[in-house]
Amino acid sequence: MRMLVLGAGLQGSACAYDLLQNRGVDAVRLADLHIDHLASFLAPHAGPRLLPTPLDVRDEAAVRALMRECDAVMSALPYYFNFDMARLAVDSGVPFTDLGGNTEIVGQQRSLDAPARAKKISVVPDTGVAPGMVNILAQHGIDQLDDVQSVRIYVGGLPQHPEPPLNYQIVYSIEGVLDYYTTLSWIIRDGRRTQVKALSEVEPVDFPAPVGRLEAFHTAGGLSTMAFRYEGKIPEMEYKTLRYPGHAKAMETIRDLGLLELEPVEVKGHRVVPRDVFIALASPRLTKPTGRDLVALRIVVRGKKKGADKTITYEVIDRYDEQHGISAMMRTTGYSLAITGMMQARGEVEPGVHTPDEGIPAERYMTELKKRGIDVRVR
Repeated sequence: MRMLVLGAGLQGSACAYDLLQNRGVDAVRLADLHIDHLASFLAPHAGPRLLPTPLDVRDEAAVRALMRECDAVMSALPYYFNFDMARLAVDSGVPFTDLGGNTEIVGQQRSLDAPARAKKISVVPDTGVAPGMVNILAQHGIDQLDDVQSVRIYVGGLPQHPEPPLNYQIVYSIEGVLDYYTTLSWIIRDGRRTQVKALSEVEPVDFPAPVGRLEAFHTAGGLSTMAFRYEGKIPEMEYKTLRYPGHAKAMETIRDLGLLELEPVEVKGHRVVPRDVFIALASPRLTKPTGRDLVALRIVVRGKKKGADKTITYEVIDRYDEQHGISAMMRTTGYSLAITGMMQARGEVEPGVHTPDEGIPAERYMTELKKRGIDVRVR
């Protein structure tokens, strides 16, 4: 198999690394606008199986040319490229998956369902960790019950050794984090789909030591389209982000002061965007080159089976890979993208446009995670 990975950042590099561990993959083409500095963990794979390729994804002819040479496309580009990349993949007749994160764009990608079916290929948006892994596991829990009362999803990327004032370190795009902190979150409450404010309804969530007590609060994007799918069918469904206690209040204060606004303001004769200033100041302080991260995840599905109350809980705690220098967020997100792309290339996903909860076989997916040392504990 020949695989195309778009985007050579953290997640794209992890996706490429994971693909290269599979002997069934003949070559991985890792394409990006700037490809001169590859992640150190890819260095041992330099050679004919790893093909770094300069590419401007705005050049549709060049993108199509690369897509037509591969068996599946995995996109780790910023979310605003996802529709166009999916459209080009369908035009080229090749399966496509991306990290998603923007529910409106997923809705646009659904318009590609008929042409994807006609080409007998699959398109699977939203296949990172959240959305992605959490939706697959939540769907697995839903499928185990006769009647579902609630689905609660908690997930967070965290430093193993938190430092004030935010007890947080950048584990993926800070622009994406701030989008989630400032966008309304879709949930289901009393059977109806509704939106709640990000950073709201903080609650404590306890994990085994040494992780300990975390806090959970609403953020956008994690449910993907599940809130639309299950409106009127499941009474309660929500997604919350996990952080160390105090983070939500600090970020709420920063947001309420206007420091995350996107509208330019006048400052001493210059027009500046408050969020750009915040990112410029915060990024160096939240970037920890030697920091070690972890990903904590819990999904709780409650309902009834054969008339009896039943609760199914899924839990993952994954940590930085010391041997290879790959973060937990890269493992859980980039590897999830790779697993999906491999399934598509093998023809294990039905043709058409499907979100992960609709199209990815959960048992097989969990087996693939376990092969990579990502253990989903189910109780």
